[in-house]
Amino acid sequence: MDLGKGIYSEITPEIVDLSKLSREADIIENELFYKYDVKRGLRDLNGKGVLTGLTRISEIIAKKVVDGKELPADGEIYFRGYDVKQLVKAAVDEKRYAFEEATYLLLFDQLPTGKELFEFEELLGFYRSLPTSFVRDVIMKAPSRDMMNTLARSVLTLYSYDDLADDVSLPNVLRQSLQLISLFPLLSIYGYQAYNHYHEGNSLVIHPPREELSTAETILYLLRPDSKYTELEAKLLDICLVLHMEHGGGNNSSFTTHVVSSTLTDTYSVIAAAIGSLKGPRHGGANIKVVHMFDDIEDNVKDWKDEEEVEHYLDKILNKEAFDKSGLIYGIGHAIYSKSDPRAVILKSFVEKLAAEKGREDELQLYELVEKLAPRIISGERTMYKGVSANVDFYSGFVYRMLDLPEELYPTIFAMARIVGWSAHRMEELANNGKIIRPAYMAIEPRKDYVPMGDR
Repeated sequence: MDLGKGIYSEITPEIVDLSKLSREADIIENELFYKYDVKRGLRDLNGKGVLTGLTRISEIIAKKVVDGKELPADGEIYFRGYDVKQLVKAAVDEKRYAFEEATYLLLFDQLPTGKELFEFEELLGFYRSLPTSFVRDVIMKAPSRDMMNTLARSVLTLYSYDDLADDVSLPNVLRQSLQLISLFPLLSIYGYQAYNHYHEGNSLVIHPPREELSTAETILYLLRPDSKYTELEAKLLDICLVLHMEHGGGNNSSFTTHVVSSTLTDTYSVIAAAIGSLKGPRHGGANIKVVHMFDDIEDNVKDWKDEEEVEHYLDKILNKEAFDKSGLIYGIGHAIYSKSDPRAVILKSFVEKLAAEKGREDELQLYELVEKLAPRIISGERTMYKGVSANVDFYSGFVYRMLDLPEELYPTIFAMARIVGWSAHRMEELANNGKIIRPAYMAIEPRKDYVPMGDR
């Protein structure tokens, strides 16, 4: 066994046997969860989350109450009480970027004046600079095939460059949060460029950032070899960032932020934990699954406009006969929303323009047809506790593909946006000085008498 070249990653027969023992030791019968009324996933059978905290940061609306009964409703999302649709519309009407204004709103609970927004954008631009030699000494060393791991490692390493790393006072945490919001595009894209060079053999492209660019412009400027992009490309990416930057305190990565912040650990450890949460395919990796599913549909459906043929293939996907055999139509359905995901509705309204610019109208029509058919097929095959509709991942992956963004970066683009929500939730947790978060688990293993070695 040679351990000198890296982690010994072979799964030996001994490990397989031990894993069987481990699984047998850990399995808990489903009926016990019902017997003790355990809310698995902190949700009830209807998907409603267990109330574990209060937040002023954002609100998600997915139902309405009529005559004392909860009924499905079109989804709405509010940042600090403001409808996100209005934030996006105002930015479009005024021909400016929305992400920085929404960041100010989420952190400070007020809309900035023109002067305040300009000064805030200047501050973010000032912070958009990595420590000397950080790219060479950290990002270029041992580049990972997974950009979320690369991002988490870079965030944890920044701890070593911060003289006040462990200071959890609100001014210091705000300073750290603003720096991380500014640096996430650099850490992510430079990490990708290192991977693309060392693992894929392509040219190494490292552009220094420009302070005057918006976050969306910075992403495209740093990523593309020629640094060129159209205004429509940058504006649509900006909208994607706004729609992904915050989604209530109960989503897994934001809840992780609250949980880890409640221990009073440092900001870098908290954000690395949130990145680890978002990396999971059940959380931040769904849009990649969507685009791969559509690749499969396009390869196997001859006429993309034939409703009957598309419906037949979707039925095969649902019944585990096609694509990845998971039985899931990716991008359809959400833990909270029923009739509609407002983020998907907003994004779809802008996708048509980009599809026309890129000559991808036929693909867009296929997306729209699947969006129409999938809820009907799912409802006809499975018991539904609430409605089902397209979620934000359904169209975001298509947008990223039209923008020629590499798939390896899809989850980190989510993180580049969600770092704002994480920062707001961390500040909220610390401001309220709550107790360490510690839910209860019931032990169900029976008591046993110790058996001496010779008697086993």
